[in-house]
Amino acid sequence: MLLATRISVTSSIHSLLKRTPRSLSSPKQSLNKSSACQLWSSSFSFCTRTLQKSTSAAPSLSYSCSSLSAPSMAAAAAADPPPIGVNPLLQDFEFPPFDVVEAKHVCPGIRAILKKLEDDLVELERRVEPSWPKLVEPLEKIVDRLSLVWGIVNHLKSVKDSPELRSAIEEVQPEKVKFELRLGQSKPIYNAFKTIQESPDWQSLSNARKRIVEAQIKEAILNGVSLEDDKRDQFNKIEQELKRLSQKFEENVLDATKKFEKLITDKKEIEGLPATALGLAAQKAVSKGYENATAENGPWIITLDTPSFMSVMQHARNRSLREEVYRAYVARASSGDLDNTVIIEQILKLRLEKAKLLNYNNYAEVSMATKMATVEKAEELLEKLRTASWNAAVQDMDDIKTFSKNQGAVEADNLNHWDISFWSERLRESKFDINEEELRPFFSLPKVMHGLFNLANGLFGIDIEPADGLAPVWNNDVRFYCVKDSSGGPIAYFYFDPYARPSEKRGGAWMDEVVGRSSVLARDGASARLPVAHMVCNQTPPVGEKPSLMTFREVETVFHEFGHALQHMLTKEDEGLVSGIRGIEWDAVELPSQFMENWCYHRDTLMSIAKHYETGESLPEEVYLKLLAARTFRAGSLSLRQIRFASLDLELHTKYVPGGTESIYDVDQRVSERTQVIPPLAEDRFLCGFIHIFAGGYAAGYYSYKWAEVLSADAFSSFEDAGLEDSKAVKETGHKFRETILALGGGKAPLEVFAEFRGREPSPEALLRHNGLLPVPASA
Repeated sequence: MLLATRISVTSSIHSLLKRTPRSLSSPKQSLNKSSACQLWSSSFSFCTRTLQKSTSAAPSLSYSCSSLSAPSMAAAAAADPPPIGVNPLLQDFEFPPFDVVEAKHVCPGIRAILKKLEDDLVELERRVEPSWPKLVEPLEKIVDRLSLVWGIVNHLKSVKDSPELRSAIEEVQPEKVKFELRLGQSKPIYNAFKTIQESPDWQSLSNARKRIVEAQIKEAILNGVSLEDDKRDQFNKIEQELKRLSQKFEENVLDATKKFEKLITDKKEIEGLPATALGLAAQKAVSKGYENATAENGPWIITLDTPSFMSVMQHARNRSLREEVYRAYVARASSGDLDNTVIIEQILKLRLEKAKLLNYNNYAEVSMATKMATVEKAEELLEKLRTASWNAAVQDMDDIKTFSKNQGAVEADNLNHWDISFWSERLRESKFDINEEELRPFFSLPKVMHGLFNLANGLFGIDIEPADGLAPVWNNDVRFYCVKDSSGGPIAYFYFDPYARPSEKRGGAWMDEVVGRSSVLARDGASARLPVAHMVCNQTPPVGEKPSLMTFREVETVFHEFGHALQHMLTKEDEGLVSGIRGIEWDAVELPSQFMENWCYHRDTLMSIAKHYETGESLPEEVYLKLLAARTFRAGSLSLRQIRFASLDLELHTKYVPGGTESIYDVDQRVSERTQVIPPLAEDRFLCGFIHIFAGGYAAGYYSYKWAEVLSADAFSSFEDAGLEDSKAVKETGHKFRETILALGGGKAPLEVFAEFRGREPSPEALLRHNGLLPVPASA
């Protein structure tokens, strides 16, 4: 839902969804699922405003409503080295110039912006008054400016990585963090917010404005505004080092993932791999100089990138190959120059020191200060779900053992981690007569997107149209779309980057904000600046003449990320600091994304998507029914896997003592005894690749996936109650969902927003029922 550094001025702009360069699996996803999303963001609040030229050293920012074509952006590209005046990061643009920004632009561009913003901050502090026009509006502009430019370069690092770009970001990041700390620790700004809160006019403020004030005060305290000089200096050093370590952690994971390549020349070694995977492996071989490589004859190169890794785990009959690839995957970034072990220890040590400076007992308490839950409530939910999932997970394993034994598998009495996904897939195929690979031809990316957009129209009354060419893009495969309301006017835009590019793009899937809705940053007579988002996935790219043919899991992933994007784009909140996904407590932010996944199992929706890419034939009805029946397959195991990650995260941020007698891997083994039917390997180093909590926004917050899953399942049950076959009722409920969950943003507490939609507080029963972990009551 997203790894990044954000402006630490308010929880509405603080690190959020992801997220996450993750090559991690999503919470509820096992090796059978596609990679995770995080609301990811180093670019969390960057916006589409323009940098108007000025006579000062750095230009000022403003917003332009006129469209600007990619060719005109290219014309503005800088020479080498670029003078400040022609640096694309500092030019007039409507949409970020992703196509022309290079590493050489980063340091001069960021420094120019920082110089201008430092001057703006000094002026704000000198003239600050406890009023909206004199405090919040200028503050929002400062936050937005830096978010825009830093967001561009950090996004490019995620999707178009290079040593030069890394080096440039590493060089200038300390200066950017220093400014963030200066802004977050501004006592004049903090005191002005306190004065607003204590004024007689407080009760007359809107909910959104109260939320902004409260969040700013809380974030200022969490940023160290109340610390004495020596402690504040120590706090700032910790923050700088944490940013550096997180960036290094993420880079190590990406490099370790890229480093593994296994060349295979004997077709017997990859027996069982589907045609799609063979084509992808041959395509990789071609890119590495094996010009004559073909899917049929090879050679083939296997990688740890999600499409390749998942295919081996699920389909390779060669057990030794599965073992080799699995061991490589769980050992990523755990040895040599890329070893993240020491970095994890340093991160945990510094987070604990930071918590103590702020008078908290542990870092989890710091994390929970800006969330719906408390440590105790999160642990309570996880234990309730663990208990409900355990017996089902044990049964899952027994079923796989029995099945593999009946199939004559020599490993049946000694199943290991590299066997589970393979035999799970065989059992799924046998039990439900479903072969995921054979379903791929029914899920071509163009058809999936068409069906998804039709669903959005039916539920929320919006139209989505291609707008390619309107905005510059970072890769030719990236699509750009315009979102329109029922009157035909544009209300938002978004980019979509669907395919894996392991040489330059981090793994996983995420949505992020490009620019948020804001009345303060509106121009040219508009009432508000329109939101822009981007969605990034890592699915199988087109092979030869075939379009991208998706697994059902990849379909779910696209729906998931689109749910995040909808909450960002359909907001009606004009207060920029709490519009869209800003200001929403982290443990509620996965609600819309997980909610949208439910529609993948809705008959009319699925049938509108599932059309054979060659014949146009619809998915057979009996196959749909089998997909529906298979929905709860291994639900207990999948739930426990997510609970392991969430419990481990909380344990490391509450009870773990860095440098003590117990190692981080000891903690993982101990937690896994309660959360895994088969404990991890003794040499499992999964933590070294756990980007969500060590380089994303999910530190002491991974439980959020399960917390929000309760909310999303209960929200979808509202549609079930209304009647999923009643189009009028679905449309009415969809309108209500849009006007509450999607429209209100962070302007109202998420529990209040949910109650406004559902008519009551949330219950976990719908989640347990959807997962097959709760008996369905008999109908009358």
